[in-house]
Amino acid sequence: MENAASLASGPDGKKRRVSYFYEPSIGEGNQRVSKQISTTHNLIRSYRLHNDMEVISPRLAKHSDLIQFHSPEYISFLRSVTPEYIDMANKSVNVAHTITTLELFNLDESDTPIFPGLIDYCRLYAGGSISAADKLNRREADIAINWSGGMHRAQREKACDFGYVNDVVLGILELLKVFKRVLYIDIGYYHGDAVQDAFEKTDRVMTLSFHKRGAQRSGYISDCGVEKGEYYSLNAPLMDGLDDASFVNLLVPVIHKAMEVYQPEAIVLQCGPDSLAGDALGTFNLTAKGHATCLRYIRSFNVPLMLLGGQGHTLENVARCWCYETTVAVGKEIDDNFDLNVSVACYAPGGRGHGDEIKSTYIDW
Repeated sequence: MENAASLASGPDGKKRRVSYFYEPSIGEGNQRVSKQISTTHNLIRSYRLHNDMEVISPRLAKHSDLIQFHSPEYISFLRSVTPEYIDMANKSVNVAHTITTLELFNLDESDTPIFPGLIDYCRLYAGGSISAADKLNRREADIAINWSGGMHRAQREKACDFGYVNDVVLGILELLKVFKRVLYIDIGYYHGDAVQDAFEKTDRVMTLSFHKRGAQRSGYISDCGVEKGEYYSLNAPLMDGLDDASFVNLLVPVIHKAMEVYQPEAIVLQCGPDSLAGDALGTFNLTAKGHATCLRYIRSFNVPLMLLGGQGHTLENVARCWCYETTVAVGKEIDDNFDLNVSVACYAPGGRGHGDEIKSTYIDW
């Protein structure tokens, strides 16, 4: 294999083979998830970006896929638990046991609610990342996108921060079947602690995270991996108010050095939009274009690349971020009033062109 860390043979705008994994039914039963994915997809269609990509429905991850990282007990519980199960359990004499079990697996009504079709949702977004990795493994794409993925905080035995299963880890494990070294870069607001923990003892995966300082009990500069993986975990904890200029001035030399020294054969980029200005929980001040600078720079190395979504807590930010980064992936530019179009919270399923009128529909977020 050629030196994977060498610069692309052509300009950054050189066309790449992009595969985009999307399933319209994903997140049914969870309004938050379904709105994020459907609104992003409709915005992508409104700019006709789907014409520049291979659009693929992901396969459902199997039980055997999920237990490559997660405990069988946890996955079995996700397969069995339903809102009806909770209702019945609350009326039974075993209600205390049910509450204890939910607490054990960290399922609650706010961050990780139980909803109809939960296990199918998990199988779909995890299957999207596994399918994206397989596409790269087969050399059938240069960039593979799964905006429904990126649940970097889901733990081996419990849910965490809107993530039930860790598709990031599962996707990287799939890549490791073919590629010797994988670089994982995380630009979400929160530290991807579960991904770092999963690979902290190996030198086959380097994790590099730019995240909010002090938001969690992880992601310190001193967290650098252990045993064979020592110095293969890199963390950049950042202060409130991070802006585009500061972000770019930090990430470009750090990523350049990581590419030069580690020479990864594949890259996974988690593009969490919670690091954008205006996120309901985050306190950074990045624009969509500043956020996408990381992708633009990584793309220039022309290394097989998987793009994952992550979490965002403001609908317009999510759609703005992932649509704009889709344009970067396919090598196009948006030169019209992008922010105005993003402010339209919902788009007709068929999409609209730049010159067409887009009907605004209010969504109670």
